[in-house]
Amino acid sequence: MKLSQYGYEFTPEMLAKHPAENRDESRLMVIDRAKGTIEHRIFKDLLDYFDEKDLFVFNDTKVFPARLYGNKEKTGAEIEIFLLRELNRE
Repeated sequence: MKLSQYGYEFTPEMLAKHPAENRDESRLMVIDRAKGTIEHRIFKDLLDYFDEKDLFVFNDTKVFPARLYGNKEKTGAEIEIFLLRELNRE
């Protein structure tokens, strides 16, 4: 697929600036491909889309902080370090 296939309006105001106070009140976008509709709901409404025999798989993996910010000692210049993978657990 090409990025150009994902043509939709997205403004900076649509991007979450901070997490919801209650995690189950975070925003949820529901796309019905059969109807071609989009609904804007909240995460605690997720169960409304499951039937009794459906399976829900939880991903409980942890992510380590990958972006570090700092300043150079001598010049005071701002720096950003982006970690791609963990080299040593210790």
